[in-house]
Amino acid sequence: MSSDFEGYEQDFAVLTAEITSKIARVPRLPPDEKKQMVANVEKQLEEAKELLEQMDLEVREIPPQSRGMYSNRMRSYKQEMGKLETDFKRSRIAYSDEVRNELLGDDGNSSENQLIKLREERAHLLDNTERLERSSRRLEAGYQIAVETEQIGQEVLENLSHDREKIQRARERLRETDANLGKSSRVLTGMLRR
Repeated sequence: MSSDFEGYEQDFAVLTAEITSKIARVPRLPPDEKKQMVANVEKQLEEAKELLEQMDLEVREIPPQSRGMYSNRMRSYKQEMGKLETDFKRSRIAYSDEVRNELLGDDGNSSENQLIKLREERAHLLDNTERLERSSRRLEAGYQIAVETEQIGQEVLENLSHDREKIQRARERLRETDANLGKSSRVLTGMLRR
């Protein structure tokens, strides 16, 4: 079984090497050859997927004590396959952008203009973000000042309330003292008359 797996591994390695080299060549080919190369790569990617499936079946038939090593290799091959598919999608996107530009009659200048516009928009967005951050900081500082002012106002109100209580107590004492002086004055007047 492991010899079958190793045979599939060799086939997979050869196939992925071919696919990698073809993917790298796709953007540089003339339009007619690009179409043919894209179709060829798609076919080879399907073959690679089938090889992976065969390898996966072989791994399942391997005894559990030996399976771990092969499972790790399979994970590695699947990751490699995912990377190949991603690279192929990118090369196809570049290819489809070129086809679109050819069909629309766009030249390289429009993409440069778009790039310049994107950079200007990005700079504008960064400026706006900085302004928003400065405004946010100012608002936070204003809020902190308002909170501090409120706390100071509460303290002043509490002090005024204590002072009012003191003044009211002093008034009460003055009234009592005045009442006591009035009584004392009457008593003294009464004593003087006797």
